[in-house]
Parts: sequence; C-alpha cells; structure tokens
Amino acid sequence: MDLRVRALESILVEKGYVDPAALDVLVDTYETKIGPRNGARVVARAWTDPSFRDWLRRDATAAIDSLGYSGRQGEHMVVVENTPDTHNVVVCTLCSCYPWPVLGLPPVWYKAAPYRSRVVLDPRGVLADFGLSLPPQTRIRVWDSTAEIRYLVLPMRPAGTDGWDEARLADLVTRDSMIGTGLPLSPGAGATAGARP
Repeated sequence: MDLRVRALESILVEKGYVDPAALDVLVDTYETKIGPRNGARVVARAWTDPSFRDWLRRDATAAIDSLGYSGRQGEHMVVVENTPDTHNVVVCTLCSCYPWPVLGLPPVWYKAAPYRSRVVLDPRGVLADFGLSLPPQTRIRVWDSTAEIRYLVLPMRPAGTDGWDEARLADLVTRDSMIGTGLPLSPGAGATAGARP
C-alpha cells in the first residue's frame, strides 16, 4: 500500500496536480497537530474533571464528541485506562483501524505487519523497543481495534502536576501515550510531540 501511495503521489507531483511542500504540510498537520492535540485535550480534561472522566469510561464516543472531536473512524470509541497495575496498548491486527478524530493519521509503524503481529505475542518486548520498560508485575492488556470499535488509552497523570490547568497538562500527553506504546512526558520535559517517528 505504501508503494502505491508513493507512486500515485509521484505521478500527481510530476503532472503538477499536487505541490509536494503543501502535501508535506498537510500530512504533518494531521500527524502532529490536529489529531494528537485533540486526544491530548480529551486526556487533560479527564485528568482534571472527575465527572468527565466517569463519562469517558461509560460512553467515550459521547464524551469525546462533547469536545467537538467526532467523525469517521471515531464513531465507536472506547477508552481504556492505565493504572499502576495495568498498562494498555492498542493495535489493529487486521489492518490499521485508528481513531483519526483524536489521534490524526496513524503512524507508519502502527500499520506495519511487524507491530501488528508482534505486539499481540510479545507486548512487553514491543514496548521495550519503544523505550518503555514496565515493572514485571505490571499487567499488559492488548486491545485490538476493529472497524466497529476504536480504542484510546487514558494514560496515568504524571506526578508533580497538581494544580496544572488543562492546557498545560495537554502539553504532556503524547500520541504514543494514547496508543499505549509510551507514557506522557514528565513535568519539566517540555512540550513536544513526544512520539516515535
């Protein structure tokens, strides 16, 4: 699929139908700004508003929609919450089902066969490949997205953020922390996309 997309892009650029710089800006916007920023706002709201957090657990689709983030690939959302005892990670083993309204475009590795097959068999090993080493006693749950259900991980709020407002907290939330292949940034780490390329 990746080769087909690249071939089509090359033809469109060659014929002058698409400006490659504009296409790069569009892809970057969806990969790093619109989608992940939306999800980060959902997470930050859940961290600061217990009633929203409860609503998110009960009916994630409606709670997320209340913030204005809805649309195709986000119709049937389920939020799974990380705890000190359980860490959640999301995959789509059949293709690349992904919650676009809250996470933007899926990263290339999410769609790749090695991630899709290996995270089910060796989630701890895959997380280690992402630089995330969890304590041996932490249970890892793998959630398989489908055409009917998309998952969003609600990561644990970082320590040392008491009194922070939603905007400041959202800067700590990374795309990977909402997939489960990473954690939110620590306070003082600075606001970055914080996602594996």
